[in-house]
Amino acid sequence: MYRFYRLLTIICGPFIPLLLSYREKNGKEDERSIAEKASATFSKKRPTNTNKLLWIHGASVGEAQSSLILIKHLLDTFPDLRILVTTGTLTSAALMEKRLPERAFHQFCPLDRPRYVRKFIDYWHPDGALWMESELWPNMLHKLKKQDIPTILVNARISPKSFKYWSYAPSFSKEILSTFNKVLCQSDNDKKLFDLLGAEKTIVTDNIKYSAAPLTYNKEDLADIRDATQERNICLYASTHEGEEQLACSVHERLKQSIPDILTIIVPRHPERRDNIAQSCCAYPVKLSFRGEDKNLPGKDDDIYIADTLGELGLFYALSPIAFIGRSLSNDGGGGHNPIEAAQLGCAILHGPNIQNLQDIYNQMHEQNAALIVNNMSALEDMCFNLLKDENRCATMQRASSAFAKEKANVINAVIKEITPCLEHI
Repeated sequence: MYRFYRLLTIICGPFIPLLLSYREKNGKEDERSIAEKASATFSKKRPTNTNKLLWIHGASVGEAQSSLILIKHLLDTFPDLRILVTTGTLTSAALMEKRLPERAFHQFCPLDRPRYVRKFIDYWHPDGALWMESELWPNMLHKLKKQDIPTILVNARISPKSFKYWSYAPSFSKEILSTFNKVLCQSDNDKKLFDLLGAEKTIVTDNIKYSAAPLTYNKEDLADIRDATQERNICLYASTHEGEEQLACSVHERLKQSIPDILTIIVPRHPERRDNIAQSCCAYPVKLSFRGEDKNLPGKDDDIYIADTLGELGLFYALSPIAFIGRSLSNDGGGGHNPIEAAQLGCAILHGPNIQNLQDIYNQMHEQNAALIVNNMSALEDMCFNLLKDENRCATMQRASSAFAKEKANVINAVIKEITPCLEHI
């Protein structure tokens, strides 16, 4: 089965430049990302042979953020370690360039074509590799195994849909998963599914996102925006996807009838969608403003404030008592986004029903009353109204979410314990 996959990626190779060009026209690639994804150029030099080089791969923003806490602990533990971090999106690349510590650096991961993979491995010669969460590229993993490079799948998760697809080719799945010396799973259910697919050594270490440092924010910016909002009632929609901005506008329109001073803040997951978001929101009778690179503040008469900037989600979690976590009522069927970041900064957390990628986290939060599910627009409107009007209930939820985040903060120790033996031998 792997030979067929490899042949298919070779045959499709000539079409890759066309695909990348199309994505560039749509703002999803740039000159650097195209070159690095084709292993045509490398923007950094490999560290000297006196340093160990660890490669950490995370597909997008969520995985990249999960890796940051791990990177810090590894660099503190191994002074001679250097870390190459790869991701696949422009947004995640911008985040990494801004937040990676010294001795760690970023480049785009090559597409899974044998020639690209070979050039990547031959250039970097990583001494070990950590792959984050769920992205499995057969050609790259085959090359890592062939080169005898120790590889661990960290924070591993697998959705029922992905499990179904992989189970259609059990021998192929087992061959790919045999690359990993260990598979560190987020939950017992993830371990069960990976075991069924043929993973050889699976261990439950919980979700590393629990241990991520709280999102940072500029205190002066927080003071400025608090002054601008002047005690207005605020609802935050965090990491939104298509459909959820319209939802926020509709709920705002209804809530404004009984809470005239309400301000709705939207932080889209992908700020480059700003034009589409503006077009969607203009269909509602709301006054709209954008934060932009100049960090414009919301006006007194603004209804909807779009925070279309990178790296400022922590600022708005610190500002708002209530946070609806996006991609849980979106048009794409959802999947969920990390609620721990909101919990660490003391928000009362709301979310929709489509949280299949993070179901275990939310189940635990529900047990401790640290989050509430709202199944539709009407339920979201009612819950926002109740929490804004009942300060005691809102404060109780905020305390519960903060307590949950503190309780789960030590997951990183279990992950480091499993990784360390492999790194000591590279």
